[in-house]
Parts: sequence; C-alpha cells; structure tokens
Amino acid sequence: MDAKTHSPANSAQLKVGDKSWNLPVHHGTIGPDVVDLSKFYGDTGMFTYDPGFTSTASCDSKITYIDGDEGILLYRGFPIEQLAEHGDFLETCYLLIYGELPTAAQRADFMHRVTHHTMVHEQMSRFFQGFRRDAHPMAVMVGSVGALSAFYHDSIDIADPQQRLIASIRMIAKMPTLAAMAYKYSIGQPFVYPKNDLDYAANFLRMCFAVPTEDYKANAVLARAMDRIFILHADHEQNASTSTVRLAGSSGANPFACIAAGIACLWGPAHGGANEAALKMLAEIGHVDRIPEFIRRAKDPKDSFRLMGFGHRVYKNYDPRAKIMQKTCHEVLAETGHKDDPLLGVAMELERIALQDDYFVEKKLYPNIDFYSGITLKAMSFPTTMFTVLFALARTVGWIAQWKEMIEDPSQKIGRPRQLYSGATKRDYVPISRRK
Repeated sequence: MDAKTHSPANSAQLKVGDKSWNLPVHHGTIGPDVVDLSKFYGDTGMFTYDPGFTSTASCDSKITYIDGDEGILLYRGFPIEQLAEHGDFLETCYLLIYGELPTAAQRADFMHRVTHHTMVHEQMSRFFQGFRRDAHPMAVMVGSVGALSAFYHDSIDIADPQQRLIASIRMIAKMPTLAAMAYKYSIGQPFVYPKNDLDYAANFLRMCFAVPTEDYKANAVLARAMDRIFILHADHEQNASTSTVRLAGSSGANPFACIAAGIACLWGPAHGGANEAALKMLAEIGHVDRIPEFIRRAKDPKDSFRLMGFGHRVYKNYDPRAKIMQKTCHEVLAETGHKDDPLLGVAMELERIALQDDYFVEKKLYPNIDFYSGITLKAMSFPTTMFTVLFALARTVGWIAQWKEMIEDPSQKIGRPRQLYSGATKRDYVPISRRK
C-alpha cells in the first residue's frame, strides 16, 4: 500500500494490489494537508486503521491551532503568549466562542452576562449532600455539572441558537461556583456565594478560601496568576476530552451532559493528572543532590521511573505555555513566601539539565506546562485533588466553543469509529450439558 500527493489535482492516490483510488486532499490555512477518507469505505469496502486517531482529522475547526514542532499555540490565530500577557480569561472566552476579540462594549456586556449567571440553583447545595464527605472533587464535578440539565430546562434545546448561547454563558459562569463548592465540601467548610463586584479569578479564589467568620480579599498577584492559568488551559485542539465532548455532542446530547463527559475524560491520569504527577515526582526527588540519581534512572530503559512534566505528545519543542507558567510560578512563590521552596530548586535544576543534556535534547524532552503548574497551585494552597478540577474549570470554555462549532457544522455526523475485528468467526451455540 502506498500513497502520494498530486498537488496539481489536489488528490492523493492510494494503491492496493492492482487497484488504485484517487482521494481528495484538503488544505487548511496553516498546518498539514488532509486526505479526505469520508467516502473511502463506500468506494473501497475497506476501513483505515489508526489507533488513538493520531493521524486522523475528525473535524474542520477554526478555533485552535498547534504546531508541536515549532512550539506554537494559537487561539483563533492569536498567540497564547500575547493573550496571557495582555488579555484576561473572560476576553479569551469571548474570543474562543465568537471568533474575534471583543470591543470595549462587547467585553463589558459579556462580563455582565457571565457575572450575573454565577449563582447556581439553591437546590444544588442539597444535591451535594448526597456525596460522601470524602468524595473526590472530580467525582463531584462530573455529577454536579451533569445535573445542571435537571435545573435549567430552558437551555438544553441544541437546535435553538439562543438556548445554545444561554447554556454556554451559564457553564462559563457556574463552573467556578461548582468547583469552589466541590472544594469546600471536600474540606467540610460552608459554601461561599459569588460576588458580582469581583472579577472572574478573584471571585473564584474568594469562593474557595473565604470563611464566614473573617473578611477576605483576594491577593491581586494570585488572582492574576489564576486568571493566566485559566487562559493557558482554555483550549488545546482535539485532545481526548475535547474529542469526547464532540463525540457526545454528535449524538444530540444536551450541552451540560457533554461537558460532564469531558470532565470524566479529563479525570484520567494520562490527561488531566499530569501536573499532580509532576509534583509528586519533585517531592520524591526531594533535594537537588538526588537529581543525578533520578536522571540516571530516567535514562535506564530497564527502570520504570519516568520524569513527569517533561515532553509532550504534541509539542516536540518547548511548550509555549510552559514559558508563561514558569514566570507565573516565580511570581506566586515570591508573593506567598515560598521563593526558597526546595521543590522549585529541584524543578529549576531539572529544567537546566533537560535543556542541556544530550539525552533530553535528542528526545526533545522539554519541560511542559504541568512541570510548573503543580508547584504554582500548591503555593496557592490548593490540594492536589483540586488540580484537575481547575483544569476542567478552565477547559470548559474550550469544550463549549468546540461543541458549538460542531453543532453548527452542517457536515457533522454522529461519531461512529470503525474497528479491525480480530475475534472469533461465526460459531454455533452449544447447550451447557454438552460443554466441556
């Protein structure tokens, strides 16, 4: 089997034995060309085999672009570095949903709509009481976000553009409230209601860390760091959880159910738990003097130890989000008095080695965003059980934008991956009395 591209005809030729087929080739604005296999089965009677869909484009999207080789991440064409440095999270939300940066009037209107949707139905507090007190916050998030569809019947008709918009605003607005409630429930403290005079990140920090017995004012440095963390995690193209949201949405499921499905997928340690794993690894190393030992173990193919927070499935260069996260990490540690945190010393030395050691350079094992975010969130007093919850909170807007784009795409069909069957062929049922 071979394939080759014919640029003048915008097609590729696939040859199997003495038969060949011409397949259309589509060109994106940037990025690799795509061979169209949508009619391949009907024309050839064959499926393609692509475990993990790592070479398969499942959709046509205008939202996020990643160039892993060059270390580029664009939201609607805007570099992540510029958005994180000059913008804020709600402006980024507007961009991802509507496709353009807002004007001053649009920004004010959008912020007003989000701010005035932050409260959740009061019965939700009783819904939380159904969980065990030691329930993992992510388990609570899966259940509570899915339950939103039971409380907001006026925004689950996906055929109505207005209801889709209302559902989108509601999820962006209510996710911090639910995340803070999940945290408060896990530590046995009373829920804290949102306040309309606070910005998105400061409001979230207050709901997490305020108590009724004391006044609370969010630290401006930490609020800005939180906002930047949200921007960096807002979307990341067709990853596992985003693909899950799109697949669930392709069946016509309501948006709250689709986002709950994305949260469930994100909970997997191979997806959303990487920053927690990186933090545990740094704690295991403990001191810079022990780094050479762990470096040797990482290079030993017979040793199961792996350096967490290095390398990325997509980025084969320095993760652009990691550079921003590194700066944010230093700011937070300095503000919270953790500037001399031994974990940061271990992290910095590991980074230095990884950028210079031939083994890491050759394998392109550069520090990724998870390498720094775990330390940062720990310094902000979040327990490790909340790390993935914060990831889900930030990624909700990306999921919503991707879901909305899918619903509005006339070419979208219900997802139905195929398989290479390797099980038993047809055989006859044997009565239990004759089985041996």
